[in-house]
Amino acid sequence: MLKTAAIGLLLVFSGCYLTLDGNSAALPEAAANAKTPAPAATPVVIDDAAFSKHREKLEQKLKGRGFTVLVEKPFIVVGDEPAETVRRRSANTVKWAVDKLKQDYFTSDPAEILEIWLFRDKDSYRKHAKEFFNDEPDTPYGYYSPSNKALVMNIATGGGTLVHEIVHPLMEANFPDCPAWFNEGMGSLYEQSGEVGGHIHGYTNWRLPGLQKGLQQKIVPTFQKLTAMNDTEFYREDTGTNYAQARYLLYYLQYKNLLVKYYAEFLKNRTTDPTGYKSLQKILGEKDMNAFQKKWEAFVMKLRVGTEPA
Repeated sequence: MLKTAAIGLLLVFSGCYLTLDGNSAALPEAAANAKTPAPAATPVVIDDAAFSKHREKLEQKLKGRGFTVLVEKPFIVVGDEPAETVRRRSANTVKWAVDKLKQDYFTSDPAEILEIWLFRDKDSYRKHAKEFFNDEPDTPYGYYSPSNKALVMNIATGGGTLVHEIVHPLMEANFPDCPAWFNEGMGSLYEQSGEVGGHIHGYTNWRLPGLQKGLQQKIVPTFQKLTAMNDTEFYREDTGTNYAQARYLLYYLQYKNLLVKYYAEFLKNRTTDPTGYKSLQKILGEKDMNAFQKKWEAFVMKLRVGTEPA
């Protein structure tokens, strides 16, 4: 979840899968608000010397305070757990997520060096978020702060939020003006993830029961309305189902082996299709999206947290 003054923050719970660190655990009104997508940014390559200088500056700042500082391109990882634990999280979660996301989706790194702060527990997280960033987090899990060029995590809650937040700066670098529904849908998909066939794979997670309840209550919007939402509309969460609906739409595309293809199609056509709705219809091969939504709803209602469809 991106942290801005107008946006609420992400809540993520641990699931029953092996966690990444090795532990168990449109509408006319909306269309009128659409922005003209920015052109793709020219890839920026940051050299090793810049990463080393950034790490050394942080090490001097934190000297004697029990922090470990590591270069894990395209990030600098900082943690106050034992050094070996920080190294393990850096390799098994940060590097793993970056490598797997770039394998299927992203080609460019962020244009600037970003820091990932992994605080050992709730007290450390809140204390240091205030000290280093003048933030008072209203989520116990973590957030991405573009203004501070930092991902700030209470890593005691697990690696799911961290993987979610890693998606955002990579999306920012590769998909200018990506709409909130797709940005958060991708982040949410991989907040509970592992590998299938050597590729990153999102599993069912805690967002599912709320979505199923919303479907039963018939408060979940159409896909045309969801994809046409501007940032304010999406994050306002009138129904409380926007994140989950976006996640499980992408989960369905993943299930059909269409998600990587959809990302490429949406990215290619973002100027003429800024919401991604037309690209969605094309990749699904669906002319009647109301009929498709009923099929998707039936699929979602059969899902169960902790199990995956064949």
